[in-house]
Amino acid sequence: MVEEGPVEAGTGEQGELFPDESAPDELVGYRGPAACQIAGITYRQLDYWARTGLVAPTIRSAHGSGSQRLYSFKDVLVLKVVKRLLDTGVSLQNIRVAVDHLRRRGVRDLARITLFSDGTTVYECTSPEEIVDLLQGGQGVFGIAVSGAMQEINGTIHEFPAERADGGIVEPVTDDELTARRKARNAG
Repeated sequence: MVEEGPVEAGTGEQGELFPDESAPDELVGYRGPAACQIAGITYRQLDYWARTGLVAPTIRSAHGSGSQRLYSFKDVLVLKVVKRLLDTGVSLQNIRVAVDHLRRRGVRDLARITLFSDGTTVYECTSPEEIVDLLQGGQGVFGIAVSGAMQEINGTIHEFPAERADGGIVEPVTDDELTARRKARNAG
């Protein structure tokens, strides 16, 4: 069960992840093995979730043996959120309800929410005031910041091959200074 909070802008709202119109291109996708690595799941999980409709690829689905599914940035984000919810003990039935709710949102909307759960119910928060209200119930609650998952994916997704659904060329992303320093530090 997903408890919805307001989504309108207000004071205390979490900041946007893509404030400079650099939201991911909706035609750029990632094949199954890359989506698995980015989301931290097994290919078996990916395949099962696609076949059961939990998280199906929105760019290109499989069309028989040998065809490749193509997952969008939003699909990979939802895969990562599903993985985190499973890791914290939320039932697959409740995750399905949460995923249906997340699917109706755009990438920019997802960047503004945090999911909370007491292990049974999944709650959506978009402001600090809501977090306080949720915690006053006295039950232990954990949170999954969807924007945090988005930033994590955004930081690693460029290391994987992407392709465009329309057959166009995907422009390589140049590393910013901080990313270049991290790569240099990790390499040496």
